[in-house]
Amino acid sequence: MEKETVSRNFIEQIIDKDIEEGKCDVVCTRFPPEPNGYLHIGHAKSILLNYGLAKQYNGKFNLRFDDTNPTKEKMEFVESIKADVAWLGADWEDRLFFASDYFDQMYEAAVLLIKKGKAYVCDLTADEIRAYRGTLTEPGKDSPYRSRSVEENLRLFEEMREGKYADGEKVLRAKIDMASPNINMRDPVIYRVAHMSHHNTGDKWCIYPMYDFAHPIEDAIEGVTHSICTLEFEDHRPLYDWVVREVGYEKPPKQIEFAKLYLTNVVTGKRYIKKMVEEGIVDGWDDPRLVSIAALKRRGFTPESIQRFVELCGISKSQSSVDYAMLEYCIREDLKLKRPRMMAVLDPVKLIIDNYPEGQVEYLDVDNNLENPELGVRKVPFCRELYIDREDFMEVPPKKYFRLFPGNEVRLMSAYFVKCESFVKDENGNVTEIHCTYDPQTKCGTGFTARKVKGTIHWVAAPTAVLAEVRLYENIIDEEKGVYNEDGSLNLNPNSLKVLKNCCVEPALAQAKPYESFQFVRQGFFCVDAHDAKPGALVFNRIVSLKSSFKLPKA
Repeated sequence: MEKETVSRNFIEQIIDKDIEEGKCDVVCTRFPPEPNGYLHIGHAKSILLNYGLAKQYNGKFNLRFDDTNPTKEKMEFVESIKADVAWLGADWEDRLFFASDYFDQMYEAAVLLIKKGKAYVCDLTADEIRAYRGTLTEPGKDSPYRSRSVEENLRLFEEMREGKYADGEKVLRAKIDMASPNINMRDPVIYRVAHMSHHNTGDKWCIYPMYDFAHPIEDAIEGVTHSICTLEFEDHRPLYDWVVREVGYEKPPKQIEFAKLYLTNVVTGKRYIKKMVEEGIVDGWDDPRLVSIAALKRRGFTPESIQRFVELCGISKSQSSVDYAMLEYCIREDLKLKRPRMMAVLDPVKLIIDNYPEGQVEYLDVDNNLENPELGVRKVPFCRELYIDREDFMEVPPKKYFRLFPGNEVRLMSAYFVKCESFVKDENGNVTEIHCTYDPQTKCGTGFTARKVKGTIHWVAAPTAVLAEVRLYENIIDEEKGVYNEDGSLNLNPNSLKVLKNCCVEPALAQAKPYESFQFVRQGFFCVDAHDAKPGALVFNRIVSLKSSFKLPKA
């Protein structure tokens, strides 16, 4: 029997080679978010990639907060990130770390670089440093402070730590090469003065390390073997390698870059989302129209659907965009065999069966999911007065309309044939009642074959109907115009949210819990809203409609 060939992505090939050459014993990866906002679908790719690799190689996965910038960081974001990572199924076990846990070691590393003549205190302003840096075609110029002695640099750096200088007055820079073709290597700033309280260390520090200096040290301290990040850090890799080499770590981690996940017609930029939150355009970072992980969870997406989506996107070095419809495809595929199909009437109009006995209620067997018999059946009450969707009746129907109209007969789902005899309108011409007769011989499941009907409609018994609010979502971006206007503002879709009040759902849904999802017959997949639903006041978010033109590309 031939051995099956397993296709390996380029990151797996690198790890395989490192293991084979003895460069790595136990694979250790990490997800290192900065706690300055909520995670989005792009972060999910990084989380699942790093966790998946650790699991695949029986290694370790760390969750580490890169909290080196106290100006934008909050504990609210720390907690939301922890919840999102756990919800996606990535288990960091007992390895929850903070960059700020290592501030002492980072300070010592900076002192070591000064002693080696590899770092110096610089008095240039941020604008001056930028001007001295040069361009892509011209080398930079040495800072006038580059030749300070080791002793002077040690003293000044200590005074920076003691708080003797104002924000921006002095920085510590690595001494590398101002003529390097890589601008990141032209004496980058590695420490700056910032008199700010930190969410984790309080007021202990008034100097903070820069990300490019801190990150490789964090990886090295934790024993990370493969530091996997997105392509914008590719040009930073020489600096990453320089730091771990000059600080003297024996087993330096290896940085590997992959392409980010870009979704079409979505907003992931934190400043845009923050603005929409502040202006009340959305009701928070987890508004179901957004693609933050919290928003996707609230809308009703499952971890499994996002895992499948990330798998379909694949891992590569080339940037590309993925159609949002593929994410919708993944949630449909995940839910269609798992969730019961319930009856919900979103725009109710009363249907009265005139020849059905008044006061009688019978309980009909209804399949929970025709495609998955293992989900069983439930009992649904049926009686003389029902609600149906307004769109399922027309006074003057077009051709090929097979639902209710005067004189036409349809099947009520899992119940009986009914024939429209008459209808009632109010003074505004709106239909308020539809009167029908039913044929008792046509009960579903009895094998009745004497005649056929072309239409089947769903319904909810009026006396036991449970009222609910239903929210229908579209993309928050106007897809025809693109994401941004010429002035940089967002092209918002004014119809991104439609709220339907007084919808009627069957009584089995009365006890539905937050995040619980269902398929509503002919309407789509819906989830109980985690914020606004309360006992006796159901709120459902539409996760996705039932059908889409999206098809998976052939392998």
